Amino acid sequence: MLGKKWSILLAAVVVLSTLAACAAPTPQVVTVEVTKIVEVAGETKTETVIVTATPEPTPKPKRPNVLRLNFGPGDVPTIDPALSTDTSSVQVVDELTVGLTRLHEETLELQPGMAESWTASEDGLTYVFKIRQGIPWVRWNGTEVEQVLDCEGNPRYVTAHDFEYGIKRTGNPDTASDYAYVLGFAIKGFNELNTAENWAEMSDEEKQALIDGVAVKALDDYTLEVTFTTPAVYNLNIIGLWVAHAQPKWIIEGDDCTEGRGDRWTEPGFNQSYGPYVLKEWIHDSSLTLIKNPFWPGIESVPVPQIDEIVFTMLDASPAFAEYEAGNLDSTGVPLADMDRVKADPVLSKELVIAPLGCTYYYGFNTSKPPVDNVHLRRALSHAVDRQGLVENVTKGGQEPAQWFCRPGIAACPTMESHPDAGIKSDPEAAKAELKAYMDEMGYTSVDQIPEIILMHNTAEGHKRIAEAIAEMWKETLGIQVTVTNQEWKVYLKTLQEDSPHIWRLGWCLDYPDANNFTREVFAIGGHEENATQWRNEEFTKLLEEAALEPDPVKRQDMYAQAETILCYEDAAIIPIYWYTRVTVTKPYVNRTYSQHGHEALEKWSLDLELE
Repeated sequence: MLGKKWSILLAAVVVLSTLAACAAPTPQVVTVEVTKIVEVAGETKTETVIVTATPEPTPKPKRPNVLRLNFGPGDVPTIDPALSTDTSSVQVVDELTVGLTRLHEETLELQPGMAESWTASEDGLTYVFKIRQGIPWVRWNGTEVEQVLDCEGNPRYVTAHDFEYGIKRTGNPDTASDYAYVLGFAIKGFNELNTAENWAEMSDEEKQALIDGVAVKALDDYTLEVTFTTPAVYNLNIIGLWVAHAQPKWIIEGDDCTEGRGDRWTEPGFNQSYGPYVLKEWIHDSSLTLIKNPFWPGIESVPVPQIDEIVFTMLDASPAFAEYEAGNLDSTGVPLADMDRVKADPVLSKELVIAPLGCTYYYGFNTSKPPVDNVHLRRALSHAVDRQGLVENVTKGGQEPAQWFCRPGIAACPTMESHPDAGIKSDPEAAKAELKAYMDEMGYTSVDQIPEIILMHNTAEGHKRIAEAIAEMWKETLGIQVTVTNQEWKVYLKTLQEDSPHIWRLGWCLDYPDANNFTREVFAIGGHEENATQWRNEEFTKLLEEAALEPDPVKRQDMYAQAETILCYEDAAIIPIYWYTRVTVTKPYVNRTYSQHGHEALEKWSLDLELE
């Protein structure tokens, strides 16, 4: 009993000393008088002793394990894999889901994704993919990330059937995927489904026959067979793109125990995924939050995330940079107007990274809309753009002026030395000569007779500055004054597909490192910008189809150079402006990779959590 009393008194001392330590800025020695009962020579008596204790050091404060990034102005258009076309949407999709293959963001090496292995037939057309087992579908339930259960109460695991469904849903005309065309170039039977005429009038049996005709088949729960149209070297890249990711049929269409949510399946609470992160919150036009998926096991190409949450804001460049300087963002782009100040600042200059990026910046023409339906006028406008002056005086980011659309150094791309005339160049005299040819052809005697030309860009201060600078070049060199206008990103993308203006801007970031991705998949007949350009050149398309299969790399480069000359000069369907350069500031406590394409592998990032 005496020993127990002594223990209680000592416990009181420890509590007192701990409380004292919490209140003090630095550890201090605490002295306390304690009365204890002792036994001396068979008699019990009390005596007072002094007890001292040193508290534990106060733990260093830590920052939340939350990464704060910015998408840029405007809402994320969608996070549906079948409908995503822009870098913001794909960034989210690639964190929520994983394709059969995965492109390494820095080396651009092709790696296994959800397919742990694959084999190919002798003719290179048919591939059999072995799907990783034991990876569950998950969702955010408002409180935590939970596994999705089937009608028997068992976890739903990602299977080959989910990939088959996802690919065929992307190709289904009812889905109306703007990016399905890329799978149509590659997968046998896909284009017949995706471009089927009179789809709405077909019977259910006729529709199902086209769906079944797509050469993608789950042989069992974890074996997927895909047959391609040609043995192209980039087929494994294409089958890993987000439009070919697994999709959850039960939440989209419904089943015996799940209410189908249709288009709303992408919203928080409904959305189901299986990648390194899960959709937690999406406040449209304001922010989007991802939370770590505790059920993602991690693979070599997509490791277990180290950051608990990622919050994306949707701010223009200047307010985003102000938030960065205020400590409310961890990484962001640098506005054009702040570049000189950032480079001169002793702190910000150390946080600045300027590096190449596999993305292009270009202006496109609606070649069916007068007056830019005339090739001489299109050439004149392209020749009049001073690309070097633009990147030196307007963008200030060290961008590389584009002489053609295909980036030198990417597989099968020509080099500037071997093909100096592959694209259109800045040339004021050539611009004036082309304008004269146009005026003579139209019978105009003054540029004032040229109908109004509208140049449209998506709303962003950087695009506005570039558009205004190029409009001024056209005015100074050619005397042509254009009307500059803009639209919010989501609306703008819809406008380009439905009724594009005379001239419009876009960027294109590589999906995989091959010239096929920059030329055929964008501008050939059936390509991504067929609607926006209203340009269809059979010679150009055939040349690119042949280039895709050409085994000789030298011949293949020459074929792409010929195709780019048609695109940029002979038909002048676009104005190549420059190659993007990464101009980013990142806080020193962020450990990150730097992607060579348009989106980051955020699951590989981490934060130093101890505050300095």
